[in-house]
Amino acid sequence: AVVSTQSTGIEEVAEKTPERVFKIPVDIFEGISDDAAVDLAQKLEFEGDAIGQAATEIKKLYELFIGVDATQVEVNPFGLTDQNEVVCFDAKINFDDNAQFRQKEIFAMEDTSESDPRELEAAEHDLNYIAMEGNIACLVNGAGLAMATMDIIQLHGGSPANFLDVGGKVQESQVEKAFNLLTKDPAVKAIFVNIFGGIVDCKIIATGIINACNKTGLELPLVVRLKGANMEAARELLANSGLDIAAYDELDEAAGAVVEFVK
Repeated sequence: AVVSTQSTGIEEVAEKTPERVFKIPVDIFEGISDDAAVDLAQKLEFEGDAIGQAATEIKKLYELFIGVDATQVEVNPFGLTDQNEVVCFDAKINFDDNAQFRQKEIFAMEDTSESDPRELEAAEHDLNYIAMEGNIACLVNGAGLAMATMDIIQLHGGSPANFLDVGGKVQESQVEKAFNLLTKDPAVKAIFVNIFGGIVDCKIIATGIINACNKTGLELPLVVRLKGANMEAARELLANSGLDIAAYDELDEAAGAVVEFVK
């Protein structure tokens, strides 16, 4: 989408002058055609020789977007100098984290000086960690389940301390690392593990939990809900572990229990 305006707020433009927002469907294999680029340049009110310059820049911006695995390339402003040259004066680019393996040079430039050390440590082990302000630590697999877990904790009157997604290819060592991260937070008063084993083996999660509890000497209340692949074997492992683990089948019941632990 391209916005033709001197305003800096796209939300305001979209609401008050939607005709100034231009969208072009692009064939990902063909890219932006010359005709489409010229048409867009004209809609942006470039004139004369500047139309060709702007069309070239528009095509190059798309090539950049694809070439660096960007999720967003935002240019503001895109305009004309006194010398009649079309210039991208400022830009913001977001990159797809999943493309890090082929965009190593770009990701090597990341400034992590202001990042949460726990988030950086989690990333080193292919874990996704986001700190929050509550006291119930959450270990889940999948962003959707993470959101649902935090919502139901709040519905029961609790407050999540974090968002920790172990992903779909998690191994026992990553579960142990996840517990290490969760227990480092002094605000955490209980841990809630909520796993849906679609592509995750619940037995791997259970073994990781047991190992993590034994190695860390976990003293916090631990509520576990495992559903899906190998969940019966996983539940048996937890039951025979000798550890004080509150296991539940239903999410609502499990969430209610973990909230009670911190009251």
